Parts: sequence; C-alpha cells; structure tokens
Amino acid sequence: MRICLFPGTFDPVTLGHIDIIDRALPLFDKFIVGIGRNSSKEPMFSEEKRLYWLKEIYKDNPKVDALAYDGLTVDCCKDVGANFILRGIRYVNDFEYEKAIADMNRSLDHNVETIFLTCLPQFTSIASTLVRDVIRNGGDVSQFLPPEVASTLKS
Repeated sequence: MRICLFPGTFDPVTLGHIDIIDRALPLFDKFIVGIGRNSSKEPMFSEEKRLYWLKEIYKDNPKVDALAYDGLTVDCCKDVGANFILRGIRYVNDFEYEKAIADMNRSLDHNVETIFLTCLPQFTSIASTLVRDVIRNGGDVSQFLPPEVASTLKS
C-alpha cells in the first residue's frame, strides 16, 4: 500500500496546497495531510481549525485524512505507515531547501522517499505567509483559499 504524508503548517490551507494534494492523490492509496507542530512558529489559526478545514475539504474522499504531529516527520511516517513524503515546490530556492530536508529524512529513515510536485503557475505566488499578511491588514484573501476556508474567515 502506497501511503503518503504531506507535512506542513497549512496556516491557512490555500489553493496552492489543494492543487498539490489533488494532483498527488492518484499516485497513492492513502494520503495523510500532517500538520506539524513547530515550537518556533506561532500559528494564526488553531490546530483544530486547520484540521477542520482539511477534513471538511476532503470529507467525500476516504483516501484523505489529516492529523497533527509533534517531532520528526520521519517519525510521523513510521506512526502512520507512510513510505512517502510529498512536498510542493514553487520556486528554485524551494527545491534547494526541500532537497536538504529530504536528504536528512533519508539519512534518518532510508525507507521514506520524498516526492516533489511543482506548483501550477497560477498558484506559484500563493504562500500562507503572504495570505496571513493580507488577512492581518484587512484585505480580501478569498481568491487564494478554498471556499471551506474563505467562508469561515468571513464569519
């Protein structure tokens, strides 16, 4: 069984994340979106809200699950039986950073392979960091977000 973990903060979940997930789904039997708890980052949205968004977006797809985890991504892979980590690439500098992480993960667990998917051009500029900046400054971010996320921000 091909099980994939897609780790990230998803703060908030964007159309860029959904693009990567949707295009990766045919490659795997089971797909787990993992919200990594990072002690050096203070998220804008609660873990519960981010999990809710992901579960709501994929409620009709039994292949997709979402969870939050502490510690190393390779340890989370072991816990869920994943042999693949998926990472999205927007720019060349993303690849250099992600390759270093992939190499470290492979050193920690040689059974886990990292797969990179490049972002479609229309989603390249959508970064959660930028979306949070627009939200903080009162701008409309609905064009960058799935409807399930955008609707909860308006309420």
